[in-house]
Amino acid sequence: MKREPVVAGQFYSGSKDSLLKEMKGLIGKGGATRTDAIGIVSPHAGYMYSGHVAGSVFSSITQKAAYIIMGPNHTGMGAPFGITTAESWKTPLGDVKVDGALAEGIKENCGLVEFDDISHASEHSIEVQLPFIQYMQKDFRFVPIVIASASVDIYRRIGKAIANSIKGLNMENDTMIVASSDMTHYESADSARKKDDAAIKAVLALDEDKLMNRISELDITMCGCAPTAIMLAAAKELGANTARLVEYANSGDATGDYSSVVGYAGIVVYKNNSGKGA
Repeated sequence: MKREPVVAGQFYSGSKDSLLKEMKGLIGKGGATRTDAIGIVSPHAGYMYSGHVAGSVFSSITQKAAYIIMGPNHTGMGAPFGITTAESWKTPLGDVKVDGALAEGIKENCGLVEFDDISHASEHSIEVQLPFIQYMQKDFRFVPIVIASASVDIYRRIGKAIANSIKGLNMENDTMIVASSDMTHYESADSARKKDDAAIKAVLALDEDKLMNRISELDITMCGCAPTAIMLAAAKELGANTARLVEYANSGDATGDYSSVVGYAGIVVYKNNSGKGA
């Protein structure tokens, strides 16, 4: 079974030629060196709003053979923690194979995660990440997981299961964990920046508990906080000790309206071999 794109022509260009042209304008040069990241946070709005932030993140990291891409469940449909049963996903840039062995390993290591396609049927948060990777490299596999709201303990349990699944297949050096998330929604740019700064600092500290506490205390409408918490838990199990903010922006930069914006952050999580922590 192949999963067809659901937001091509809406969130991003619908044809191969137009999408390649769009991606060329969004992907940064990334500098002379790229970070060998274990995990990242990348936004998932329409490319005209957040594509440059996602492009900056993906162009700043070393390419991997496999990606685990987690996104929030915006529709509320399907399983709380659902992995696709599709063998591949299609975008205008071609088909991407699902890593069946890694998907099965995650399911076996964590009874909370199940195979479910309803949660993926209309969800855009994972789909919009794929063209960035496709533009950067021709050959890779991935596992898409839609994540619903739960406790931080459950997020940590899923994160550790993901890390153990990666270790079990000896894929520690070959796998990237992507948390798909936008930041504060529909507040003034100043308000969004203050709230997002608090959430970003928690992510940079690699502290999923602090992140979820700040989300609750400050009423931060970060839609992908759950995937981000899981990514942090998994990345630490895989040796991550450092994180850096690549770029922050908001939708007002595209629309000119800063009275009600959505924030976007691009963050890289990795192991600093110099021994310095976050």
